[in-house]
Amino acid sequence: MSLELAPARRGGLRLRHPVMVAAGGAGYGGELLEVVGARTPGAIVTRSVTREARAGNPAPRIAALPHGLLSSVGLPNPGVAAVMQRQTARWSAATTSIVVSICADNVEDIAALARALDMQLDIAGIELNLACPDRGRSGEPIGLDVAAAETATVAARAATDLPLIVKLSAGASDMRAIARAVAAAGADAISAIGALPALALQPGRDGPSLGTTYGGLSGPAIKPIGLRVVYEVAQVVRVPIIGIGGIACLDDVLDYLAAGAAAVGLATAALADPFLPARLGDELAAWCEANGVADTRELTGRALPRRRDRGSLRSGRFRR
Repeated sequence: MSLELAPARRGGLRLRHPVMVAAGGAGYGGELLEVVGARTPGAIVTRSVTREARAGNPAPRIAALPHGLLSSVGLPNPGVAAVMQRQTARWSAATTSIVVSICADNVEDIAALARALDMQLDIAGIELNLACPDRGRSGEPIGLDVAAAETATVAARAATDLPLIVKLSAGASDMRAIARAVAAAGADAISAIGALPALALQPGRDGPSLGTTYGGLSGPAIKPIGLRVVYEVAQVVRVPIIGIGGIACLDDVLDYLAAGAAAVGLATAALADPFLPARLGDELAAWCEANGVADTRELTGRALPRRRDRGSLRSGRFRR
């Protein structure tokens, strides 16, 4: 059940099994590991850290919906130096791989974050979150522009020899172009997708539910979009893909693997049930044994078309 996501990098990025906790689903990891004991996920991606401390967004920050979770937390964290000081002991005691998520609005801070983490022996890799607004492009998220995504990946790659995962947003007009750019710029793996911009109203319908008006939608509602992005990206890159979005049961895991993912990440569902990632890993192992599958890599990409040179989905390419 174990797999390697970055065989060419220092130490590699080994997963105990293909079911990870995605960023936002386990804080900085230590708290979850104290709860689950030996029932660990395949790996843990921490919440995103920034170069300097951030207070986060005004309350309310979270709204529970029937089909998912709407959140606008705003990356509250004490800054990368404080995070490392407080979490290193927990990370060193972890029995699963710890990947630290980083986010910044300029290449200088991205490089500084990657350099700060580069010599930390207790972490297995870095995830570059491209959802941050680009300070040089009127605040548009970095992950929506090919050149900006490529530049950010180059900056992180030049600053560290650790395995580098780049997390994509589903909002880009051409997912394949973004994926090609970050893979060529040095990403060892790609994760997709992050939460999608959305709106919920207060019970009295007299205003938005969140203090920032808009938030990021996660949970079951975005699974079909996550599958679509993984399906597209898998057709144009050779690096492993971590499928994220609406995963809560074994069928969801199998769907993402068939669409082209090598591993999957849970965030919203892991918040509700911290034991779920390990349980899904066990269920996947049992399913593979029952169906004569010796290696989960045999499941990756089963649903992909033979012809893989089509462009990304855009309006007009499907019939309503």
